Amino acid sequence: MHVLADGAVAPEEDFILPFILDESDLHGRMVGLANTINQILRQHDYPKPVARLLGEALTLTALLSAALKFEGVFTLQTKGDGPVGLLVCDATKSGALRGYAKVGGDIPDDGSSGSALRDLLGKGYLAFTVDQGDDTDRYQGIVELNGETLEECVHHYFRQSQQFQAAVKVTVAGGDDEPWCAGGLMLQRLPGDENAIDTPRMDAVWQTAMEAITNCDPSQLGERKISPYDLLFNLFNGYNVRVFDAKPARAECRCSRERVGVVLASLSDEEIDDMKEDGHIVVTCEFCNRSMSFDETDLAVMRST
Repeated sequence: MHVLADGAVAPEEDFILPFILDESDLHGRMVGLANTINQILRQHDYPKPVARLLGEALTLTALLSAALKFEGVFTLQTKGDGPVGLLVCDATKSGALRGYAKVGGDIPDDGSSGSALRDLLGKGYLAFTVDQGDDTDRYQGIVELNGETLEECVHHYFRQSQQFQAAVKVTVAGGDDEPWCAGGLMLQRLPGDENAIDTPRMDAVWQTAMEAITNCDPSQLGERKISPYDLLFNLFNGYNVRVFDAKPARAECRCSRERVGVVLASLSDEEIDDMKEDGHIVVTCEFCNRSMSFDETDLAVMRST
């Protein structure tokens, strides 16, 4: 049985789609990214292996952020000793995504037989952060970069977590002369009242659902060969899939002249002078690659307010 929530409309563009397996209390999210991932990856001239890795991180960010209830920003970040020393993606509750990879060394060929994760990121850690503003404690979870892919690192984190179990699958395709496309699927098992749950039955449903995700054709997630509704029905047939309204996903950077101005206004005169070139300060956003120039008049106004 395939059940749609009242008023649910099949997404036509980039989306984050919530669903539940109605009789088992398993909650899930499906993500499809095309325009969003292309806009973000085109903002920098990334080598293909780096672009693919950043695409995977963006897809995971969309999935993980959608599984949380928060007002603020969810951030996925890696830091390691490889040629991609830093990778940062974040998402807002409304579905705005951005991402950046800092490349500081030689990138192996895309056809390398090694692990892309180790070759690009090296040894380090993967961190998840939820920042809901100054009046709320910031949550952060950290796990070592221990796996062949970011997806495996996320699974490793959830195996250590006491909050809930989760299964995740992501795929990224494209590059060269082809546009990028990405998709992902996440299913989570929330802790509940043990007296109200048939634990052996739940264990069996969870195992079957995990196998369905593992055996899912990745191209169906990324290239949208079939509608997301049909894909969910095919994967979880027999568990009463209930699908809710999709949230649009989009590429959107939060940088602004006002925010940069606040930072510059907090600097000392010596720091300002060190940053000037020909009387100007040029600040470039690492995420969207947008440059903002501030002349002497701009600086004077900022320092006086």
